[in-house]
Amino acid sequence: MTTSLSPAARLSRWMPKLVLAPSFVIALFFIYGLIAWNGYLSLSASRLLPNYTYVGFRQYANLFESERWWVALTNLGIFGGLFLFFGMAIGLLLAILLDQKIRAEGVLRTIYLYPMALSFIVTGTAWKWILNPGLGLEKLMHEWGWASFQFDWLINPDRAIYTVAIAGVWQSAGFVMALFLAGLRGIDDSILKAAQIDGASLPRIYWRIIIPSLRPVFFSTLMVLSHLAIKSFDLVMALTAGGPGYATDMPATFMYTMAFSRGNIGLGAASATIMLTTVAAIVVPYLYSELRTKR
Repeated sequence: MTTSLSPAARLSRWMPKLVLAPSFVIALFFIYGLIAWNGYLSLSASRLLPNYTYVGFRQYANLFESERWWVALTNLGIFGGLFLFFGMAIGLLLAILLDQKIRAEGVLRTIYLYPMALSFIVTGTAWKWILNPGLGLEKLMHEWGWASFQFDWLINPDRAIYTVAIAGVWQSAGFVMALFLAGLRGIDDSILKAAQIDGASLPRIYWRIIIPSLRPVFFSTLMVLSHLAIKSFDLVMALTAGGPGYATDMPATFMYTMAFSRGNIGLGAASATIMLTTVAAIVVPYLYSELRTKR
């Protein structure tokens, strides 16, 4: 014998679905719907305005024939490699130093984390002033009497991409430090004490025991920083605007320039689809491994 639910019980059962329905519909349309639209535009003859004439993979062929696109990919490789390596290395070093239970740890942790509280626009603008030969570091060294000092990377087409990496590492190192510090504080102290009783030195303990135990943190940090590197836009625009010329172009700035400045929506959509595919290739395996671990 089945009993019918009261209106209040039915409402309580449906309430979670009713609350989530608007956000679900909005996300479905404005995220996945626009992703699908962008994918179709990349297969169309769109130029200044959307043109839904299907042209297959012509835009992708034009994309990979573009010298500027290959410059953007090369810059992404340089920036991404430096950003990942130095961001993780400096962050791990800072975490190890703070893990020694030093005085004023809270103050130092706040100082190291502060750059992450800033937007990439602020970071790029600040480093643009610091690295400007006529305003920042070079001018300061000349005023201090070092007339031969020269640091013109910001206006040097061959070195400008390294200034983007410097600014990116400066902002991300504190965030990486926080992740590694949380991992260090989660390691069982009894393991470390047993290693010390056995006569292992502190550097050996970190190298042989602690750092290998941080493998999940390394993996998570690598995923986050890789995602940030691939979609870097605001830092580049604030610091170099893709210049000199297009020497510091990245895939995100290339997409913006083609779609909104050069009037080539189809080519911009193709580059955005390539970026989306690259990010998905990084994020999807990470999400799959996380879900499988929880199960």
